[in-house]
Amino acid sequence: MKYDNSARRSLLAGLGAAAATFTLSARSARAQTPAGAAFRPARHEQDAWLNALPGKHRTFIDCATVSGAGEGMLYANNLYVANQSGYQLTESDLAIVVCLRHFGTVFAYNDAMWTKYGKAMSDLVGFTDPKTKQAPSTNLLNSADYGLTMSNLGSTIPSVVKRGTHFAVCQMATQFISGQVAATVKADPQALYKEFTSNLIPNSHLVAAGVVAVNRAQEYGYTLLTAL
Repeated sequence: MKYDNSARRSLLAGLGAAAATFTLSARSARAQTPAGAAFRPARHEQDAWLNALPGKHRTFIDCATVSGAGEGMLYANNLYVANQSGYQLTESDLAIVVCLRHFGTVFAYNDAMWTKYGKAMSDLVGFTDPKTKQAPSTNLLNSADYGLTMSNLGSTIPSVVKRGTHFAVCQMATQFISGQVAATVKADPQALYKEFTSNLIPNSHLVAAGVVAVNRAQEYGYTLLTAL
């Protein structure tokens, strides 16, 4: 009985100490975040372009796959068409950003890069020309000639750029892709990285990482739309 009572007193003392610690921690947390205070995200110069785009409505389309990159062009086009027909809004009323990250990043590079490194990029992401079944020698999202055989259904990079679409391009993926291509063609990785970043599609913004851009865009009031 003496042992049991002692053990019981120790347990209760321990629980009491834990409760006191929890209460103190909760009070400290409340002291750090005043009641009713709204969260305000930090602002960074690197993200200022997101806030500079004109438009009454903001949409950020996240494209992390090969098919998702094509769908990103389609979704951007549909946003312009539907807002015009349903709300009589103009293209300048919309701020639309397509984020090309992960394997979708290969479509952030212009035709010159696909002409030189199309085979290496094709092997890396498992993508071939639907017509020839070979590695593309151009960026196929620049072409409207593939119709239903590609996920963009004819909506192209030039067509959405003309309407005002901008692109967030993943730097981390670009570093990875250029490194893999360099290993394949026996070239200097840093030289290829500079070449890739100098040959991005129009209206492109190289961001630290696509996943970071997804976060920052929402902090700037963009609605997130995911293209699979």
